[in-house]
Amino acid sequence: MEKIRHYLKFIIPIFILLIIGFVCVYYYINNNTKNNEVIKSEPIKKEEKKEEISKEDIYYYVDIKGAVNNPGIYRLKEESRVQDVINSSGGLKENADTSLINLSKKIFDEMVIVVYTKDEIEKYKNKEENLIEQNNKVVDNLVEKYVNNDALFEDNKSNQEENKNELININTATKDQLLTISGIGESKANSIIKYREENGNFNCIEDIKNVSGIGDSLFEKIKEFITV
Repeated sequence: MEKIRHYLKFIIPIFILLIIGFVCVYYYINNNTKNNEVIKSEPIKKEEKKEEISKEDIYYYVDIKGAVNNPGIYRLKEESRVQDVINSSGGLKENADTSLINLSKKIFDEMVIVVYTKDEIEKYKNKEENLIEQNNKVVDNLVEKYVNNDALFEDNKSNQEENKNELININTATKDQLLTISGIGESKANSIIKYREENGNFNCIEDIKNVSGIGDSLFEKIKEFITV
């Protein structure tokens, strides 16, 4: 019995120490597990928060005017269409005309939508037709003017050709006829007539250079318009 008691004195403290050690290890492992769970859960919460932010709706403000029941500024989601804005404004009036509006167009911030009436659209179309008609008239007038000017040019050209063919006979021409020659003034016309009276007719057109005041340079200018 004494031996058993002696062994128990050593065994019992060791057993107690083992139990204490087991309990400490258990609590240590348990605490580490909880801490790991907390650490792992934090980024998950952040990701969830990011997802919540990304899913948050974005709104635009749109101003709608004209033939709608309640014109004004409306706040709609970014994916909304022009038709959604019209619906938010109470719909179209009876005289509204959306033929010039793209109802399927996506809205954007600070967008302005004007819904015109049928009468306004008709006036617009008539005005456009009048502008087209006026432009056509302007084009027609320009074409007509061009044609007329071209015809006038041809007439002038033909007149010049005729005048060129109607040469002035310096032996028989009157003063007025001589004045029609480019470069011959009144004094030179009188000199030509005086030369004829004093010396008789010119034998050739080159003889006109014998008249006082008519030299080689002037002769070159008038020789195509005179004859004898």
